[in-house]
Amino acid sequence: MRRLLFLILFLCGAAAFAQTPAGDPYASLRFLIGEWVADGPAAAGSGHFEFTRDLQGNVVVRRNHAEYPAASDRPVANHDDLMVIYREGGGTRAIYFDNEGHVIRYAVEAGAPDAVTFVSEAAAGTPRYRLSYKKLPDGRVSGKFEVAPPGKSEEFKTYLEWTAKRKP
Repeated sequence: MRRLLFLILFLCGAAAFAQTPAGDPYASLRFLIGEWVADGPAAAGSGHFEFTRDLQGNVVVRRNHAEYPAASDRPVANHDDLMVIYREGGGTRAIYFDNEGHVIRYAVEAGAPDAVTFVSEAAAGTPRYRLSYKKLPDGRVSGKFEVAPPGKSEEFKTYLEWTAKRKP
């Protein structure tokens, strides 16, 4: 009887903490959860990033590290950033910080299954940013970072593109 009671309590507790895709506000990001390693040519740079659930599943945190080799016009560069994805006002938002002092606020848009786009707020006199991820048929993800110049908030041009594979 005690075993049965324990089993019932365990299953009830597990069910209370389980989130179904329909009830998960971050279901559109589920394909990104985990650790990823850039898989492009070394000459283009290297890097890794991770998406993790945090604060008992109430936010998603992305941490990113990229290393860029020296080029004729610039020295070796390291880039680190942190993005916190959260729910606010019935929508999904994100805030981004990096080691260069940038702060970007994004609205999060779920696209096709296994695709998500982060679009920054338009503000007079400042560039606008768009960051997108898409799951590829082979299980890797592609990413793209685009910038629209001030005053032309819909004229995005690709700044960076990459692919990454799950870290073993």
